[in-house]
Amino acid sequence: MKVVITGANGQLGLAFGQEFTRQGIPFWGTDLATCNIAKRQEVERMLDDQKPLVLINCAAYNLVDEAESKRALAFEVNTEAVKILAKACHERAIKFVHYSSDYVFDGKKGGLYVEEDATNPLNVYGLSKYDGEAAVLAIGGEYLILRTSWVYGDGKQNFLYKVSQWAQKSKEIKVTADEVSVPTYVEDLVEVTLKALEKRMTGMYHLTSSGHASRSQWAKYFLKASGLTTQVIPVPLSSFQLKAVRPLFSAMSNERISKELGIQIPSWQEGVEKYVRLRKGI
Repeated sequence: MKVVITGANGQLGLAFGQEFTRQGIPFWGTDLATCNIAKRQEVERMLDDQKPLVLINCAAYNLVDEAESKRALAFEVNTEAVKILAKACHERAIKFVHYSSDYVFDGKKGGLYVEEDATNPLNVYGLSKYDGEAAVLAIGGEYLILRTSWVYGDGKQNFLYKVSQWAQKSKEIKVTADEVSVPTYVEDLVEVTLKALEKRMTGMYHLTSSGHASRSQWAKYFLKASGLTTQVIPVPLSSFQLKAVRPLFSAMSNERISKELGIQIPSWQEGVEKYVRLRKGI
């Protein structure tokens, strides 16, 4: 099985590359410097050269607040490029794996979201991710759409890295207590995705760690696991002047994919502990 990874230099793309290297699975990683996925001809040429059986799209524009003023860029990456990739893969019988977001929901359900729940994005980022999903569904073919949330792993573009930086500068930090979703460790995301590919699953699934937490609970758990004494002050999301409106409770249930694979996905707490051990080199 040869795999192409788009967005190969992001935290999810890097995690896939590390796992494929470990398993001896042939893969080719691409980023904007080697293939602009928003240009159809470049995508088609890349796929014809590489001839993969699977394409895993880890590319995304995920700067939620900046997307409000950079709408065209968000839609170019999260919708138009996805449409180009999905169509090119369908035409070549390549399995297309794409990641979407809990931000396709408005957070007003009052419980865990399942795959059948109605979507209603509140911000530009969420809408661009929803339109990307819709494009894949309309094109069809062999696809796997995995909605995930609050992804973190090795690298600097995630919430826990920011918390670690804040903790170095202050004895207390303010973190939202009313913004709830599922922190998802990137290595668990990779592992379950590969299990789904092995089983040749298709369609739409929610893939997150198990359980859910507020951002303040997540930050507290991380700091304690790291042996740091910085105090977390829980505050409402409204305390921050953010450009993008966010859903307050966007946690998703991973029950469907867990049942189909016959597995128990690790809890978000287990993910944090693994992340801390990685940072300590244990």
